[in-house]
Amino acid sequence: MPCFRPGWTDRASCPRPSPRLAGVLIRRFSLRGATVYSIMFPYKDDNPTLTTPVVTVALIAINLGVWVLVQGMGAEPELSRSVCTLGLIPGELLSKLPVGEPIQSGPGVECLVGPPLWYTPVTSMFMHGGWLHVLGNMWFLWVFGNNVEDSMGPVRFVVFYLVAGLAAALMQIVLNPASPIPMVGASGAISGVMGAYIVLYPKVRVHMLIFLGFFITTITVPAYLMLGYWILLQLLGVLPVFARESGGIAFGAHVGGFLAGALLITFFKSSEMMARRLRVIGF
Repeated sequence: MPCFRPGWTDRASCPRPSPRLAGVLIRRFSLRGATVYSIMFPYKDDNPTLTTPVVTVALIAINLGVWVLVQGMGAEPELSRSVCTLGLIPGELLSKLPVGEPIQSGPGVECLVGPPLWYTPVTSMFMHGGWLHVLGNMWFLWVFGNNVEDSMGPVRFVVFYLVAGLAAALMQIVLNPASPIPMVGASGAISGVMGAYIVLYPKVRVHMLIFLGFFITTITVPAYLMLGYWILLQLLGVLPVFARESGGIAFGAHVGGFLAGALLITFFKSSEMMARRLRVIGF
């Protein structure tokens, strides 16, 4: 469905991307007839590192560089062009959509289905749909990624990150193989990082900002509580997929990445580095 192919015009765009935003916990409820949003935002953890997280910093730099240089910082037509050409479109990748078919997602918003692009499961990890999307993902990559990298070293962490991201994409494809909606964002891979984190450091304290309407406060909870609640929300978000409903968040990618990270960390962590952490830090 890439827009930037024959049939793509300056006025055209892509279907709204399915964002993958890891970590932000948002709940909506009614209070005396008014809709109130409760937002929980982890901003740091009590988990020092022994090594410099060079890969985590490099991944953040690459994602921000792509956002600025390839996606035009969200400006059109660069944003739509990048999402349509480099985002992952399950129906296109599996050839379940007719080539050349226009996909309409709104007035004047159209893309054309193209042949399968094998590289989009990887390139989609570095595409984003907006400022909040990219900055939120990068913040959570920093909060949780530096400690996971500290458990395995830079080379293993690169492989771990990419494999978790591919597993996340695979889960979303399995749940909705004919979807015409481009999936973009780093949060599938970051969900894998979070899955590894809950296995490695379940009792580490995570500091969170709580926004309840105009009221703001902070709390500190163990990682297993914060991340356990997060994955529960993602699992609940997947349920509408089985009811043939659709939404704007790739919950399946979040679940797939998280489970992959939790399982893979056993094989990727370095016994030597974890023993050193135990001696120096105590966990």
